[in-house]
Amino acid sequence: MSLRFPSHPNHELMRKLRKSDHSMQKWSLLYRLGVLTCEASLTLFGIKMRAYGRHHEPTSGGVVFVSNHQSYLDPPMVGVATQRPMNFMARDSLFRVPLLGPILHRVNAFPVKRGTADTGAIREAMRRIKRGGMMTIFPEGTRSFDGIIKPFRPGVSMLAQRAADWVVPVCVDGAYEIWPRQQILPSGGEVTVEFGEPIDAKTIRKQPPEEFLADVRQRVIELQHSIRTREGKPLHRYDD
Repeated sequence: MSLRFPSHPNHELMRKLRKSDHSMQKWSLLYRLGVLTCEASLTLFGIKMRAYGRHHEPTSGGVVFVSNHQSYLDPPMVGVATQRPMNFMARDSLFRVPLLGPILHRVNAFPVKRGTADTGAIREAMRRIKRGGMMTIFPEGTRSFDGIIKPFRPGVSMLAQRAADWVVPVCVDGAYEIWPRQQILPSGGEVTVEFGEPIDAKTIRKQPPEEFLADVRQRVIELQHSIRTREGKPLHRYDD
């Protein structure tokens, strides 16, 4: 996979971080192996990635990354672009898929049961965040049918407002075109990931849950507009 980080003057930053003593202490052997497997898989399908706003990643503390959800590519794309190890929730059935299940465990994913209030998964997520981990969540609840960012489900507000030191809005764009829901395997192409400015704990906790959800979703929509304007793509319309 071709990785480009145009928001930072050093395009080789990611490789240097992984070789540094500070980074290696936080990247376990299994996690690094999982990331390399993801990168190899994306390269195999001819997928290239651009990452912007990586300097917005907090260097410490529990962080919740709130992202839109366009395709199965979203979790590895966000995880590869961050400097600290990422944690993910993944549908429990994915852990039973040959080859995929072991990879998910290696990249710090843990199962969640869809269609139910999986309190065990929520407790595990809060535990990881409170211990200073980073967690990516996709509050739309499912992959987009058309690339438009749907309303966020309320679970994100509980995780963020009770456990996180920071919330970072994230937008993935281009993954829907490469791997739409009706397509079995991804096609080659480019995907852009952009990270927005982090929201601190004080701001997170003073907002009512509904207001917090609307605020974060709007930030993700603005990131999407920024990406598509920069790349000359038509903008999605939001009437809500």
